[in-house]
Amino acid sequence: MDWDDMVDARILTPLQRTFGTAITYIPASGASFPISGIYDKAFFGVDPTNGETVVTNQPTVGVQLSQFEGYAEPLQGDQLTIVKTGETWEVREVHPDGHGAARLMLNIPGQTDV
Repeated sequence: MDWDDMVDARILTPLQRTFGTAITYIPASGASFPISGIYDKAFFGVDPTNGETVVTNQPTVGVQLSQFEGYAEPLQGDQLTIVKTGETWEVREVHPDGHGAARLMLNIPGQTDV
């Protein structure tokens, strides 16, 4: 059995089924399509130039890349909408894990910094 297929079927699918939320994915070019993802607003510290630490949050979505079959893989500049909350985000960075999933780092649409 292929390792990526096993991880996808035995680990990622049950995690998405349990913790995933409905998302409308909107690629920069092409039609939108439904996916599910594990949405989180993780806290992290930012150290501005004055040495003080500021705590903010970084919205992210963990996705199963097999959901993009037949579509382009997620790219910086794509957008997505969290169906439950109506929040729309722009993909700032895509971090594939090498085992069939990726963490999408999100920004407010049009925002160029963290």
